[in-house]
Formats: sequence, structure tokens, C-alpha cells
Amino acid sequence: MIAAFLPYRLREGQARLPGPGGAGSTTGGQAHPGFAFGSATPPASGRGKMMAAAAAFALSACSTVQSEPVATVVPAPAAAPSVPMGQQWLYGSAEGAIATRQTFGALTSYALAKARTRPADSVIIDEATGKPVPCGTKPLAAVFDADETLIWNIGPMRWFALRGAEFDAKTWDQWEKTGTSKAVAMPGAIEAMAALRAAGITPIANTNRSAANAAGSEQTLAAAGLGDFKHGETLFLMGDDAGGSSKDMRRATIASRWCVVAMAGDQLGDFRNLFNKPELPPLQRRALATAAPYDALWGNGWFLFANPVYGPSIRGGFDEIFPAETHWEPQP
Repeated sequence: MIAAFLPYRLREGQARLPGPGGAGSTTGGQAHPGFAFGSATPPASGRGKMMAAAAAFALSACSTVQSEPVATVVPAPAAAPSVPMGQQWLYGSAEGAIATRQTFGALTSYALAKARTRPADSVIIDEATGKPVPCGTKPLAAVFDADETLIWNIGPMRWFALRGAEFDAKTWDQWEKTGTSKAVAMPGAIEAMAALRAAGITPIANTNRSAANAAGSEQTLAAAGLGDFKHGETLFLMGDDAGGSSKDMRRATIASRWCVVAMAGDQLGDFRNLFNKPELPPLQRRALATAAPYDALWGNGWFLFANPVYGPSIRGGFDEIFPAETHWEPQP
């Protein structure tokens, strides 16, 4: 390694220095200290000094050579998972936003018209008689589910999508407690709540959020711009009674205090728990919900918001969704 840095002539045993005769001349020049000019080989003592100086120079050069920087390998960022199609439609599409606004618009128009004529019956069905609950002189109200009816829960839905999970009760419980500033009012919801209140119709939320997290739900609805909902008065939650996730008992409590002129939700269970029987196959469930007397209620007191993301509607085997009479295949 050192030899590579020595001057070429030193390596070859020569020490010719420039003089008046030109580069490498051996005559006519003044002798360089330690060299006998005209001699091809410097004296031993001079030669040793010269070799030592050259070696020192070479070592110095070695010590100052910069090593090539080692490239740092930065791992490529992990690709984000694809967004589930139902969430793309509901939370991101123009179609989803327009459909939601249309439903709120239809509900508001219907409720305001009913308020002017003072209906005799509520749109809530009495589970004992199967008939609408009479209104009497009770104050007017409109009943809404909360999640994916008044607010979009985009925060936890994103979290579940990132992890390829459909639902986690522990995560959802934390969302109810701490998601106040992240819930988003659905398109048209704020305007609808304001119009209903201005007409003397009280909005009521009947939701399967936990009664243990009542304060969080009150704050979430208010922070989304939907106004005040007070637990036990205008906010009813799972755990308020022995009905569990069924809303029938809560609806009965509401109907005993209010004349409900309109009701809205994103699941059939938001209208009557009869539709949520797990043994009902999808097509039978559909037939039940669209037969009399319910067929006359859709758009006339009952208003359904589309939810292609979760709930009892998202089920059914291949043969249930694609029955034999619909089968078709292209010909070769």
C-alpha cells in the first residue's frame, strides 16, 4: 500500500532533481543537499533520509484518505391496506353523501307536514298489540339512531380497516369515551335537527351505545353540531333497561312520553326488533320488512339510511344472494 504512494523515480532507485539542464538533468545544476549531482544513486545517508520522508508522506496520505460513506438502507413504507368498498361508498363518495341528504330532506319534509296536522298515532309500533301507539296530547318528537344515522364513525372504522378487523368491543368502548372531537355529522343532519327543533319537534336519539358512556355520547353529538341530547330524556342507550341490544323497550318508553312523527336509522332493528331475528335468512327478512303493514311506512314515517359497512344486512351465503333462478353464464 505504501509503495503505491512513493514517487515513481524513488521506487526505481533514482533521485534526479531538476537543474539548469532541464528536468532530470545530471549536469550543470547546483547540488541538492545530500545528493552528489551527476550521480544516479544518492549517498546512503541521503538515500535513507529521502526514503524515510517519502514513507512518512505516504503514511500521511493513507491517514487522510476518506472511506466511502456507507449507504443507509431505508425500508420502504408499508403500503396502506385497501379501503373496504362499503366504506368507500358511505364515507367518501358523492353518491353516499347525496343519498344521506335526500333521506334527511324527505324525513324533515314529512315530519314538518305531520306537525301541522297533529297526527293521531305515533309511528312507533306497540309490541303488545302490533298497532301504532296513540299520540294523545303528547309533545312531538322524531327518533333517530346515532351511529351511521346522525354521525359517521370514521375514526374507529379507519382503525379497524388498517388492521383488517371488522369490530372490536374494547376499541369501540374507548371510542365512545374519547372520540368526541372526531365524530362527523352526516350530510344534512345538522340542518335537519335545526329544522325539526324550529318546528317544535324534539329530536331524540335511541342508540346501542353504552349507558356507561352516556357523557361521552352526549358530548359527541353536541360536538358534531347536532345540539343537546340529554341521557334519560332525549338520549336513550343500551343498558337503560333489560332489553339489551333490542330497542323495543326503549321505544316503548319514548312512545309513552312523546308523539313520534318520524323515525330513522340505518338498520331494521332501529324500527322494530322483529326484523333482527338471527334465524331469518336474508331473503325472508327482506320479504317480511317489505310486506304489509311495513311497506306503507317506508318513506312515510320510517326513513332508512344506507349502510353497506356493518350490521345484520351484511350477511348471506352465495346461493342466498344469487338464487338458482338468476344464474347465467356466457357461452364459449
